[in-house]
Amino acid sequence: MPIATLDAAAKKGVAAVQQYSLLSARALANLFRRPFYGADIITQADLIGIGSLPIVILTGFFTGGVLALQSASTLAEFGAATITGQLVSLSMIKELGPVLTSLMVSGRNASGMASELGSMMVTEQIDAMRALGTDPLKKLVMPRIVATITMLFFLTIIADGVGTLGGAFVAVVMLGQDASQYFHTAYQTLHAADVTQGLVKPLFFGFIISTIGCYYGMSTTGGTQGVGRSTTQAVVVSSVLIIAVDFVISRFMIGIFGR
Repeated sequence: MPIATLDAAAKKGVAAVQQYSLLSARALANLFRRPFYGADIITQADLIGIGSLPIVILTGFFTGGVLALQSASTLAEFGAATITGQLVSLSMIKELGPVLTSLMVSGRNASGMASELGSMMVTEQIDAMRALGTDPLKKLVMPRIVATITMLFFLTIIADGVGTLGGAFVAVVMLGQDASQYFHTAYQTLHAADVTQGLVKPLFFGFIISTIGCYYGMSTTGGTQGVGRSTTQAVVVSSVLIIAVDFVISRFMIGIFGR
């Protein structure tokens, strides 16, 4: 690859990071400026949170079930099948619940934000909004960020609970384990550090999903093909960032809490 091509790609990447950072910073700063678009936040919360509820419940339930199914047979070889509940609850709450929920919400809503805002860009609706004196970042981006962060937090809690129940269904109904023992080990082995780690992650993941979706939507060019391209990029980039940031947060939390 020619040096000039590499140089152009590097400059394009740096410019994209700069534009994304500026968009995110300006959108967050708009939280403290009037007017406050509360109705828009509620509308987005309904679309993002309630709309994602079925897929989050299904994902959480079957993930917990698979965890119990796969781990119980391995644990039984060491005479430790009784800690199936502990393994399922810790895995769901610390790692799989936040990450899988965020990936599901990313696939559904980062693409939706990018396509919706991208369509508004190519049809010049956002330019018309600016001409009328309305800040698009305040009206369009800020409500999506607030709604995504808030709803992803509660969706993660739901996924954790449903995943634990899914594991219980498999362990008790299919594998014949004792229900009381499953739930006692699932609950009693949890520490504040485990719950904290699982509930901090969705705050960062929600910010990533909303800002990446809005960034690619607001930077869309090239008509309908550009909208499709932005939608694809938003899902791919947000998913990769979620996994990368998950590693960083996990390492940081383990350094703080030691577990």
